[in-house]
Amino acid sequence: MQTVLSIAVDALAYGMVLFVISIGLSVTMGLMRVVNLAHGAFAMIGGYFASYATQALGLHYSVAILLAVIGTVIIAVPMEKLLYRRIYGAPELTQVLMTIGITFCIIGLTNYIFGPTLKTVPIAETLRGSVDLGFRSVAKHRLFAIVCGLVVAGGLWYLIERTSFGVKLRAAVDNANMAAALGVRTEIIYAVSFALAIALAAFGGVVGAEMLPLEPYYALRYMVTFLVVVSVGGPGSIPGALFACLLLGGIDTTARYLAPEYGEFFFYLAVIIIVTLFPRGLAGRLKNK
Repeated sequence: MQTVLSIAVDALAYGMVLFVISIGLSVTMGLMRVVNLAHGAFAMIGGYFASYATQALGLHYSVAILLAVIGTVIIAVPMEKLLYRRIYGAPELTQVLMTIGITFCIIGLTNYIFGPTLKTVPIAETLRGSVDLGFRSVAKHRLFAIVCGLVVAGGLWYLIERTSFGVKLRAAVDNANMAAALGVRTEIIYAVSFALAIALAAFGGVVGAEMLPLEPYYALRYMVTFLVVVSVGGPGSIPGALFACLLLGGIDTTARYLAPEYGEFFFYLAVIIIVTLFPRGLAGRLKNK
């Protein structure tokens, strides 16, 4: 029973970390129609910011998270204006080539500045240790990751589905020219949406640093994982992305506990089966129901 509970908690925490990082990519692909393969690089940048802030500057974990998010967005916003804005509406291959190039540039700079070693983000004292839930003890940081995922899911759903910003974003995606004619500043909507996606990536990179270790090739190592989550969940779907992260996170964590010698075999086997059965992703399946 203890093993089952440990797997369940770790799977839920891992799934939530994947969700927080990947949901920004889902937004850019599903709502903004941009295949941003550099998304994981921005999660890495956020993690490196937090690592430097906590270890070199001695700042508190919460302050480091804030600085990581703000710092990463400050880096990303000029890139959106100078680079990404040029590929909005461009063919997918053009977007892939541009963003994969950005990824390799960020990897090279990171390796040159910080070296090839792993970086850690020391968590706050209040998040260390465990909490006794009665039936077992659960690591506080795991609970923190789970809560962060739930808050992000709820907040983002409300923003997109229940606010004027969400309405303007969907209008700009459906017909940018018509939205602009009606007074919607589409360039601002895209810039804010991009900044939000990057902020979530940076936040997830910090919160998930314990489960997804930080190193210069982080962006490439987890690029496929993030893309898989978006494909399985359905681009632009918050419920789909959340369900995909929990499902795939559960499968991957269970396999690592019970059959570690198989590596990621069961993870990708599940992906193949799901994509074969639901080509439009789980979001399409959920809509049909």
